[in-house]
Amino acid sequence: MSPSSRFTARRRSLAAAGAAAALALALAACGSSSSSSSMPGMDHGSKSTASSSPSASQAMGDMPGMDHMATGNGLSDTKDGYRLTSKDATLPSGKQAAYRFTVTGPDGKPVTDFALDQTKRMHFYAIRSDLTGFQHIHPTMTDDGTWSADLGSLTPGSWRMFASFTPAAGPGKGKDFVLSRTFTVPGNATKTPLPAPAGSTQVDGYTVTVKGEVMAGMAHPLTVSVGKDGKPVTDLQPYLDTYAHLTAFHEGDVAFAHLHPTTKVTDDHGGPSLNFHAELPTSGNWRLFLQFQTGGTLHTAALTLHVG
Repeated sequence: MSPSSRFTARRRSLAAAGAAAALALALAACGSSSSSSSMPGMDHGSKSTASSSPSASQAMGDMPGMDHMATGNGLSDTKDGYRLTSKDATLPSGKQAAYRFTVTGPDGKPVTDFALDQTKRMHFYAIRSDLTGFQHIHPTMTDDGTWSADLGSLTPGSWRMFASFTPAAGPGKGKDFVLSRTFTVPGNATKTPLPAPAGSTQVDGYTVTVKGEVMAGMAHPLTVSVGKDGKPVTDLQPYLDTYAHLTAFHEGDVAFAHLHPTTKVTDDHGGPSLNFHAELPTSGNWRLFLQFQTGGTLHTAALTLHVG
């Protein structure tokens, strides 16, 4: 073979090797496309980059109250085959009344095995359509799966009740659900205007301050501080495995959200500042209800938070 022929053959060999290397790189890139979700803006179909990250999920699981996070806004009575049923379409006004309901599973049978979530097997909420009259109750269940929630005095109007639970068995085992139904309290209903957004409110002599700029659909820290007589409160007692329980309802459609605490409970000396993981799905005004306990007494503070 002449020198020129050997040179030509060598060039062809190098070209082939380069093409093979380029093809290998292309195939590697295609095979690793699933990892592109870790890049900003590439996590299609997920709520947020943090929620799709295994390390973030594990970190949340280490936070008090973060091992259970219900999804959705709670405005349906069915999800994944589970259904909330009740024969109580109306309840009397001006006096205590029991609301009875049942949760049925995908097999159509009443669910009777529920896991503990913040020390309770069922959390029941009732709120009027104008976001007044908030009640948070832990109902009792009979052997046949019928729950009974003893409500306090109700004012006339349209109400929505929410049932928050986690099945301990069956297809939905370990998954958190929030289902709801509406009921009516007959009488002359007068709508109460929603108070304007504010950074603080007072209840039972305590001042509750909320700080944090929350954006719709984005996880954001929220800080709640409790004071009394101008001094920070440091004797908050554990309530439902946390120093404060925070629930939110959206103005207009009464969508539900539970803001999860991240402050670790150690003893009866919680406060004055508490941290929450806030992820409110919709912009607009939300009515926040903060429940905390001191000296064996439960206090419920309410304020309006605007979400951009």
